[in-house]
Amino acid sequence: MSQALSLHDSPRPAPLARWVATLLLLSALLMGLGLSVGSTGFSPWFSADDAMAQILWDIRAPRSAGAWLAGALLALAGAVAQGLFRNPLADPYLLGCSAGAALGVAALLFMLGLTPATTALALRIGMTGAAFTGAVLAVLLTLALARGVEHSLRLLLAGVIVGVVLGSGSALLTLMNPDLLRAMQAFMLGSTGFVGWNGVGVMALAFAATLLLALGCSRTLDALTLGEATARSLGVRLTLVRLLLIAALSLATGAAVAQCGLIAFVGLVAPHLVRSWAPMTHRSLLMLSPLAGGALLLAADIVARWIIAPQELPVGIITALLGGSYLLWLMHRRPQGLGSRR
Repeated sequence: MSQALSLHDSPRPAPLARWVATLLLLSALLMGLGLSVGSTGFSPWFSADDAMAQILWDIRAPRSAGAWLAGALLALAGAVAQGLFRNPLADPYLLGCSAGAALGVAALLFMLGLTPATTALALRIGMTGAAFTGAVLAVLLTLALARGVEHSLRLLLAGVIVGVVLGSGSALLTLMNPDLLRAMQAFMLGSTGFVGWNGVGVMALAFAATLLLALGCSRTLDALTLGEATARSLGVRLTLVRLLLIAALSLATGAAVAQCGLIAFVGLVAPHLVRSWAPMTHRSLLMLSPLAGGALLLAADIVARWIIAPQELPVGIITALLGGSYLLWLMHRRPQGLGSRR
């Protein structure tokens, strides 16, 4: 059975509602577990004293909420990218966002200590601002090289080129100042340990905006599964819709990367996981993928905190192990390809 559905095919409301309710319940349970796991191991949040209550509110709560939101943003961006490029292996970092964010952070760290003026500027921008700015500039550079959004293949190639070039820039800055390596390591491997309530608020706003924008374009993504020529014959304004979807993809990815660094596989695995449950249109996929991605990253963050407590692993290592294992299993189960169904 083909992955692409006709425009009139959609899952029944009752199963979709059940999946939403199940994922929300799972997220709530994981949120409670996230409040109970810290550097001291497991300590139930409902039996906290005053000192522990402050730790819960100032550290564990924003970290858990931030992990869920970052996973939801990456999963939403992955679902948009896979639908927009009609490629089941597309991920949120396809347009050079990750390389741009890494270069922004490397440039910021390189500026520190050069002169008082550059140090003051770097501190004012901050790592979050530098990562988000680098991600946005990378996408703009990709669009410029691709000469717009008319040709999907040119856009993909431009994204690969921008990623390689900007990645080389980050490596060059690191070689020029080896002291950057340790600071860059946390960003490259991904971490939710520095997310505060301000970061949670930024990601929540970005998630609300990108979800509404993506849902508004969901019928166009359904039309694109039938081919660009068919979509145009149905009256779809492909150029405008592509711009809107790329804006949603860039905002979601940039917001997540700026707060938590480069977290692997969540944006790629979550949409595949949702598609394995039942055939569905993009509207349903765009609703369920963020819920699955949020639960996946929050679960990975809990494991990263707990497995070698009081130390912790970078959450990107956990997501890479889980996501890579799942995709290998999926490839073994479906020898004809990730994008197909039996």
